[in-house]
Amino acid sequence: MDAEAVAGTDPKGCPLDTALETPTDPEVERLGALTLPYGPIADITTRGDVIIAAHYGADAVSLLDANTLHASGVIPVPGEPFAVARTADQVVVATTATGCDAVSVIDVDRRTVSVVYPLAFSVSALAVSPNGKRVYAGRTGDGYADVAVIDLTAERVGTIDIGSGPGLGLDACVTDPTGTVLYVATTDARGSALVVVDTETARVRHRIPVGPPIRDLGCAEDAVFVLTSDRVRGGAVQVVDLAVGRVTKSVELGAGAPTQLVLSSDRTRAYVVDYDRITVLCPASLELVNTVAVAPRPSCVAVDDDSDRLYVADYTGTVTTLSVAAAMPLLYSQFVATDPLHTLEAATA
Repeated sequence: MDAEAVAGTDPKGCPLDTALETPTDPEVERLGALTLPYGPIADITTRGDVIIAAHYGADAVSLLDANTLHASGVIPVPGEPFAVARTADQVVVATTATGCDAVSVIDVDRRTVSVVYPLAFSVSALAVSPNGKRVYAGRTGDGYADVAVIDLTAERVGTIDIGSGPGLGLDACVTDPTGTVLYVATTDARGSALVVVDTETARVRHRIPVGPPIRDLGCAEDAVFVLTSDRVRGGAVQVVDLAVGRVTKSVELGAGAPTQLVLSSDRTRAYVVDYDRITVLCPASLELVNTVAVAPRPSCVAVDDDSDRLYVADYTGTVTTLSVAAAMPLLYSQFVATDPLHTLEAATA
């Protein structure tokens, strides 16, 4: 069968605009969870065998052993941490609070904050270049948005102007795999847009209208995956084809309230954090791979492809380990059947 002949798909066999069928949530035994005493977790990442969790209510990040889920330390940071990202040898933390917006660099091996970069006004997004030399901190002011560019090697800060206007906000940012392009999500009275920025010239190339409020972004070589949600449509993943510079397909996630989208390093899986579940999609086809109901409400996830693990954090301060089986991407979803790809894995006590 020719993929082009399948109704509702593009020439690659990908659905153009559809809604996910009611997912089947396989029964899984929840094991290996650890509740930390520092309150809700806003974001989580990994570096080697260490899990780093940001506790915005405690002005601190905690460290856990990824193999055992044993707590191994807590590091105070200035302000309320809401986002964490890793480089090859460091972890950066974005914090925001009244009179204290900053990006802190953490030396995980020494369990210390090595340098703090104070920033002028509200930090609302964080991204790191693929080579780990630059940190991009999106900032929202009074009708104004820009990106602070922190050169970790030279230890200096520059800025990229994103735009101005009534009610303008900056919601997320991500770099492409080469690090030469930064994608920034903005929202104003007219709706949301994906702003394309040349990181070498520090200039905006163009803006791509999206519509609903943008919650998060993920980037592959030829597409940007835009997580949106509003009261009318609910959650959705919209795909911006970079070859044509517009949204070419999307999938509705239902009436939930998704907040985060994380791609695996090989871009074969997308993990969406929703109100009470983790939805797993194939980015190539937007096919539903699996869902896992999570209680209490999940707040963020981190993927460790080297160990085939997914770490889920929630608003009670609990971190849970899931095992993620390796799988080939579903390029033609109508020809390929998939089984559930993960089960919860118990951590060693």
